[in-house]
Amino acid sequence: MNEITCPNCHKTFNLDDTAFAAILSQVRNAEFEEELHRRMTEAEANKQNAIELAEERTKNQMAAEAEKLRTELATLKAQIDGSEVAKKLAVQEALAEVTKERDGLAKDLEIKGQAKDIEIANLVEKYKGELKLKDEEVAFYKDFKAKQSTKGIGESLEKHCEDEFNGIRAGAFPQAEFEKDNTVVEGTKGDYVFRDFTLSGTEIVSIMFEMKTEMDEGVAKKQTNESFLAKLDKDRQKKNVEYAVLVTTLEPDSDLYNKGIVDLSHKYPKMYAVRPQFFIPIITLLRNSALNAVDYKSELERALNQNIDISNFESSLGEYKDYVTRNYELAADKFQGAIANIDKAIAEMEKVKKALLGSENNLRLASDKGDSITVKKLTRNNPTMKAKFDELQASGTDEIES
Repeated sequence: MNEITCPNCHKTFNLDDTAFAAILSQVRNAEFEEELHRRMTEAEANKQNAIELAEERTKNQMAAEAEKLRTELATLKAQIDGSEVAKKLAVQEALAEVTKERDGLAKDLEIKGQAKDIEIANLVEKYKGELKLKDEEVAFYKDFKAKQSTKGIGESLEKHCEDEFNGIRAGAFPQAEFEKDNTVVEGTKGDYVFRDFTLSGTEIVSIMFEMKTEMDEGVAKKQTNESFLAKLDKDRQKKNVEYAVLVTTLEPDSDLYNKGIVDLSHKYPKMYAVRPQFFIPIITLLRNSALNAVDYKSELERALNQNIDISNFESSLGEYKDYVTRNYELAADKFQGAIANIDKAIAEMEKVKKALLGSENNLRLASDKGDSITVKKLTRNNPTMKAKFDELQASGTDEIES
């Protein structure tokens, strides 16, 4: 049984389990419904609050997002505006660079055009000069052959060169000598030797000349210039001449020799070959070049003279030093010999001293031995001598130590 007290009248009722369960169920259902209603009301209120809060949060987020979008949009716009400016600046810079490059190319083309014009002008002048030299050479050959045909014997390349030099000797080379080389050394000689001097007589330059043309006697047709160079070099050396020049009309079609003055020093020292019209220019060239060295030659001669004086002094000093050294060495040798002899004598005396000391010791031993000799010792083991000494002792003739 279950007791239930009424809250209003305070009356107590006894209920069995079934009734009690029924009443309890009713109470619970009412409480449950009330609690459910309360909770549903609270849930609805919470839901509404949550909706309002969510709406507020959404509004705030949307506002923030909108502000962020506006900021990003402004940044993008600024970047776009900046990129447009940068593009414009880049275009302007590129345009300026292209313009500069274009102007530079135009300037280079202008300079190259000017250089090309100058080069063309120089080539024209060069060809004009070469053409002039050719014309002069042709004129020379024509004149030379005309003289050969008209004057015949006695007119030659040698005579032509001699006349050319004598024509300017007084004005251009007043101190010079230009003579036939008539001195034969070891079976050969040159054609001409040129020597120029200063007023004081110092030689400025010397040149050995050899003139060759196919019209000369002994010159075979089509003979080359190089076939005469070895002989010319030997003649130059034999006559103690500084330079050697071959004046030649051989090999008339040679581009090398037709240039005018040809330096052949790669074959032989200080060797040149020229066409006849360059005979005077080669003399002038070598002589003017040598003039620059005259002062150096004079200074060198003075220095050599001073060096000779110094050399003579050094030679005398050397001879004196050699004399003193030689006598010192001789005296030193004699001194060393004397020292050696003294050392030998000392060694010999040491040997004698050692021998004498040995002899003294032997004498002392002999003396000691003699002092120890007695008749008794002498006659020991000798009956005959003992009997003799006994007889002498008995006769009293001698006093013998027993």
